[in-house]
Order: sequence, then C-alpha cells, then structure tokens
Amino acid sequence: MIERLATGAGHRIEGRALATDSKSMINKIARRVFSSKKVDVLIITGGTGVSPRDVTIESISPFITKEIPGFGELFRKVSYDKIGSAAILSRAVAGLVRDKVVFCLPGSPDAVQTAMKELILPELGHLVGIAREH
Repeated sequence: MIERLATGAGHRIEGRALATDSKSMINKIARRVFSSKKVDVLIITGGTGVSPRDVTIESISPFITKEIPGFGELFRKVSYDKIGSAAILSRAVAGLVRDKVVFCLPGSPDAVQTAMKELILPELGHLVGIAREH
C-alpha cells in the first residue's frame, strides 16, 4: 500500500525490505538506508505498538537527529477521530536522520492509508527539501 500510494503521488521507490520484530535486523536495514545517497525517505510499518515484541521505535529512535513530534500527535488525533480511544496505543513517530526523513507507522492497512494520505504525502516534498538543507 505504501508503494502504491507513494508512486501514485509521483515518488520513486528505491527498495523494500521485510524485517522480523528484531532490533538488530531493523538496525541493519536502517543503517543501509541512512547511508544511501539514493534514498531520501524511510517509511517503516509495524512494531509501533506497546507489546513486548514491538521494537521499531526503540530500534529507530537512536538514529533520529531531529524529531517531528507533530506527526505522531496528528496521527493519533486523526486515528482517534476514526477508531476512538484505541489510538493511544500507537507510538507512531517521525523525524530526520541527518538528511533523511523517517516515518514509523503502525502495521494496520487502515493506519498506513490514513498516515500516507492525510499526513505524509501532502508534506513529503516539503520535508525532503528541508532535510536536504542540512
């Protein structure tokens, strides 16, 4: 869904990887993306909840050089409007990793669609431009 929505909005996909709920695997993939000159954005889906196996936020947070707290705040607000109080279970975050933009989204298709259509795609070009200024 992320690929379809991103390409439909005119963005190019450089790759995709599937990771288990493993900090080391997520870190390995993230390091490869963050060192690539071809990639401006990393969008991760899954592992943002509160269960013991949800380790995406803990894996990515050490890389983030500048947080974008408004993304998580707005995502939870938009989610609350759609699903109610269960929105508090999401730890969705966004930030910059030097000159890259990173989003960590919940794994549900509805959450991904909401985040992409209502928050990420409308601002992605602007965010990438700001990140490249570093």
